Amino acid sequence: MIKWAGTTYRFHPLFTLIMIGSALTGYFLEAVTLFGIVLVHELGHLAAANGLGWRVKEVQLLPFGGVLVVDELGTAPTWEELVVSLAGPIQHVWMIVLALLMKWLGVGVDTWWDYFIQANLMIGLFNLIPVMPLDGGKVLQSLLGYLMPYHTTILYTVWISMMLSLAIIVTAITQLISGHLPLNVMVIGIFLLVSNWYAYRQLPYHFVRFLIGRGTRMSQLVSRGTLAQPIVITKHRTMAETLKLFMREKYHLIYVVNEVGRIQAVLPEQQIVSGYLDGKKPGSAVSDLFM
Repeated sequence: MIKWAGTTYRFHPLFTLIMIGSALTGYFLEAVTLFGIVLVHELGHLAAANGLGWRVKEVQLLPFGGVLVVDELGTAPTWEELVVSLAGPIQHVWMIVLALLMKWLGVGVDTWWDYFIQANLMIGLFNLIPVMPLDGGKVLQSLLGYLMPYHTTILYTVWISMMLSLAIIVTAITQLISGHLPLNVMVIGIFLLVSNWYAYRQLPYHFVRFLIGRGTRMSQLVSRGTLAQPIVITKHRTMAETLKLFMREKYHLIYVVNEVGRIQAVLPEQQIVSGYLDGKKPGSAVSDLFM
């Protein structure tokens, strides 16, 4: 763990093992190059997050990039998450252009620049695979959030990530048997699968954090005026079920109707959220809030 410029940098054990393995097998220069590329990639995320005023707790360095540990889990505007997610892969563009320029000018050794370009392509493209916590997975989650409720979004993202992680493992095993793919790809695939299984187990915690931070975000929308997205339910529907219909970028008014479709109550979303978070049982009906 290293602290630099007020930010804590933590090396994931998997990253450390791959670096040590590369050094022991005579690929020390390649290992240092890989470290530099990963660091620049993550500094791109960090610069974007800091520029948007995010509270970054630490940076975890992984073999294929890194993860920012932030307080804005599901609470920042979606466009901000897209900017932060894409700020890492964009760094590979200018690094590749720089390498091509250096080769053209005859600076340095061509073989090293070729490896530098190849490593940038590998890390950049790998990060765009739609698997959490890769950048592509975060972009997928952000885009799905515009189309469906947030609870459904994070659930689908985790399941897609686990299926694709499993596909990476199967592909790695198949290629490894043929002697065409390094073992570290399979290790990374296993890491992604385990990470997403853990994320699946933590989904309720993730969703509650989203609800806790939603008040501030919705207050900002309401203060400048926003169109409301109606949610229509019966009085018997539980608060937990109703909250799972909330979309990330929409402010909701909840219309409670009876069996013949007559409106019995119109509730602002804050009333549902606060009622749920203030100790009501998850199975409590929405009608408990107004009857």
